[in-house]
Amino acid sequence: MNRRTFLKSSGLAVVALGASGTPFFLTRAAAALHTPSKRKKILVTIFQRGAMDGLMAVTPFADPNLAQARPRLGMQVGKSKGQLIDLDGKFALHPSLAALESLYREKRLAIVHGMGSPNTTRSHFDAQDYMETGTPDRKGTPSGWLNRASTMLHNTAPKTEATPFSSVAMTSAMPRSLYGDAPALAIARLDDFGVRVGGGNNAAAMALANSSSKGFESLYEQTSQKILRGTGQDSFDAMKILSEANLKSYPPAKGVTYPTSPLGDSMKQIAQLIKANVGLEIAFAESGGWDTHVQQGTVNGTFSRRAQDLADSIEAFWRDIEPQQDDVVLMTMTEFGRTVRENGSGGTDHGRASCLFVLGNQTDGGKVHGSVPVLVRENLADGRDVPVTTDFRAIFSEISAKHLGIMDSTKLFPGWSGERIALIRSA
Repeated sequence: MNRRTFLKSSGLAVVALGASGTPFFLTRAAAALHTPSKRKKILVTIFQRGAMDGLMAVTPFADPNLAQARPRLGMQVGKSKGQLIDLDGKFALHPSLAALESLYREKRLAIVHGMGSPNTTRSHFDAQDYMETGTPDRKGTPSGWLNRASTMLHNTAPKTEATPFSSVAMTSAMPRSLYGDAPALAIARLDDFGVRVGGGNNAAAMALANSSSKGFESLYEQTSQKILRGTGQDSFDAMKILSEANLKSYPPAKGVTYPTSPLGDSMKQIAQLIKANVGLEIAFAESGGWDTHVQQGTVNGTFSRRAQDLADSIEAFWRDIEPQQDDVVLMTMTEFGRTVRENGSGGTDHGRASCLFVLGNQTDGGKVHGSVPVLVRENLADGRDVPVTTDFRAIFSEISAKHLGIMDSTKLFPGWSGERIALIRSA
């Protein structure tokens, strides 16, 4: 990774070490956090790993070919619990995604169907790599598209000021999307972002509060986070500031309850960082378990559980950040879709196109963008899959341009010269 160094310890990954061995974000954290950051535009992304079945998430229910292809997975539109939710007379939302319906009706949530990669791989690993690097026509791209976006935000006029928390992934390891030259953090839990002391949290708080060299040396000797050893006083000053920011003790907005799941925890912590005004610009979270080869289910089952967790996590996050909503756009992504026809195990296999969700106050919402053809064999990719009618880069570049102000799509997505899909309304 050239001069990049990745460290992983206790759920914390730090990118970019200075010549002294002190992580840049720690040496700069004190200055950045003493002065509240100017409010910035924020892009929050959720990667649905495993390939979400877009035909089940947002069903083209008016097409009789789908019901024929999925006799066990087919569902009916209706107003009863457990039935598909009619969106526009053509597409319907899976009932486990019901928490997103109000956002769609409020015209804040847009759906893009038939989206995917022009690369025809059916490998999860390769497809995720292509989507996260933004270069589906090549392997080995050293940087991720979100890292390139961060670099352009800070180096291209009009520049934004970088902070230690400009790009944060709520993951235990750095996602491919954030590989690159721009500093980024991967933090599985904010509770792990700090100093652990054998005596417990109270001992840590007392040591941090003690400004004497003796107190600091005691803390330094006791820390269980080897990643911090040798980083100097500035590292612990940064930890103290983060402690003062009260990121560990966070009450969501009144009436907001996050799912008790890894994704729910990630979205809650992203909300914390947004409200703490630490200069967040790009946030990354992930949701696993979308590889539904076996017993996919309808109202109940693997898909339903994953869908409800996704929808409830997004809805809680959005209500939680109500005062900051104008500054935030949330986008989901998944590496590819599933086959039109169900398999013999009550599931679906690796396909091509899927759908994604874009949420924001300036989103051209209340619509299903993109297109899905009539699902007859001659219209399907390889005679079996929903064809890709919208290149994922047309979506990512639109959000980068209209929301983050990154207008040079060819630099953000090398080798691509397509047109953006209109998803964000002009301010």
